[in-house]
This record gives sequence, structure tokens and C-alpha cells, in this order.
Amino acid sequence: MALPFSGSQNVPPITELLTACRRSAVHLEMRDVYGVDGEVEPFAQWKAGTWTAEADRADRSHWFEIVAEAVDRGVEMRRARIVSEPVTEYIRFEHSGTPLNIAAGEQVRWLPRRKASDIALPGNDLWLFDDQLIRFGHFTGDGALAGHELCDDPAVVKLCATAFDSVWERATPHEEFKV
Repeated sequence: MALPFSGSQNVPPITELLTACRRSAVHLEMRDVYGVDGEVEPFAQWKAGTWTAEADRADRSHWFEIVAEAVDRGVEMRRARIVSEPVTEYIRFEHSGTPLNIAAGEQVRWLPRRKASDIALPGNDLWLFDDQLIRFGHFTGDGALAGHELCDDPAVVKLCATAFDSVWERATPHEEFKV
């Protein structure tokens, strides 16, 4: 059954869902460009050549603390990104900051889009918590966040878990993926 959705009003923040998580949290990203508010300035700095990992670590410290706490509780955190090649400038930016996610405890892999053609994928980016609850992310055409939706329908959970596992199995670990 899909849970109520009205923009992001009835959807808890990602940090709350991750704090409640007990076993696994997987994140599937499928866009080549994101235009979320929190990344506008770091992305501009990266394009200008003034971005530093230290500043990014400080900007995202709250997220990294939440991740580290979850991993310390035994939660396996995996993030898979499906990307077009050659990659966009945004994906290059994202790739350069990924070592910070890994240092916090996330596992990250990348899959070229051409290798995902035979995988049944959901229509939106998602987080899947403990193989029970999905938090879909909805984005506009230019990558701005348009809201979130929760879903606990077993058939949808199964589709998303199977899709993520297929992507993960084919994807290249961050350390080996060249942009």
C-alpha cells in the first residue's frame, strides 16, 4: 500500500528514516544531473576550481555523522549510481566527493547506463530501508527536488530490491570507476 503523499509533507526526513533503520539502507540514483538546493554552492565552487574535500566534509558533516552511526549499529549502506557516458559535469563533481561518503561508511558503485538496458528499473530514485520501506525521490526535468513519497507495498518493494541488487551486481566499485 502506498502511504500518503503530498509533496514532502507526510514523508519523514531521510535522517529520521536512516536513524530507525536496523539492517540495510540502499540508495539508487539514476539521474545525470541534480539541481538540489544544498549542492548549488559546492557545485559552483567545484566548477570554479575552489571546491575542497575539507569544506565539503564540513558542509555535509551532519549526514556523515548519521551514516557513521548507522554503520556502527550494523546497518549496511550501499549507494548505486546509474550514469550516462561520457559522464556529465555534475557526475564528475559527484564522483570527486564520493570518497567522503565512503569514509563515513557507505559503499558506492557506478553502473554505465548502457549496461542497465535489460534491468527492470523503477521510474524514480529511491532509498530502500530494511527491505520494507521505500522513499522515492521525485525531481523536475532540470533536477530540482519536487518531493518524496513513501511506499511499503510488498510488490513495489520487491521490484526495487531486485532492481537495486541487479545494478549492484553489475556496477563498478567507486575506487575502480573512472570518469
